Amino acid sequence: MAEKTLKITLVKSPIGAVPKQRATVEALGLHKLHQTVVMPDNQAVRGMIWHVNHLVKVEEEN
Repeated sequence: MAEKTLKITLVKSPIGAVPKQRATVEALGLHKLHQTVVMPDNQAVRGMIWHVNHLVKVEEEN
């Protein structure tokens, strides 16, 4: 059984965001606008997305 994953895309620049939110975007592995990363669907990643949901777009895979 394959583990569920999330496709996370940076759609808004974190330049004007709070430093903690900028660090969260960086921890998700996002460095450039419109960059997409695939992360496992777990509580830790969901919490990080919740904090920066105004900067990212999330799609469920699997």
